Amino acid sequence: GKKVFKIDASIPAKDGIFDDTLLGAFEQYFQTNVKLHGRKGKLSDKVKVAMDKNILSVSTTMQYKKRYFKYLTKKFLKKKELRDWLRVLATGKTGYQLRYFNIRDEEE
Repeated sequence: GKKVFKIDASIPAKDGIFDDTLLGAFEQYFQTNVKLHGRKGKLSDKVKVAMDKNILSVSTTMQYKKRYFKYLTKKFLKKKELRDWLRVLATGKTGYQLRYFNIRDEEE
């Protein structure tokens, strides 16, 4: 069946950390780095990547592990040097959300 994975970047987007350029880059990163049949950048109509209101959605009929998109998101954050600020948190079965690390909570 068809699955839609969503990665919600609205929290950092609201603060302007993820501006339009970065959101565009995020979408582009997924376009070029999601593998289909072991090959990057060759997404057919089986995998669609779209950005809508700060939410990146990957709709696909192929079998993907949700973790794979978490992994790609982390790689993207690392590349943009945002890995220290943002974490990828699961929301439901097919979604992730970018959240800030809560520095306070770690001290308690």
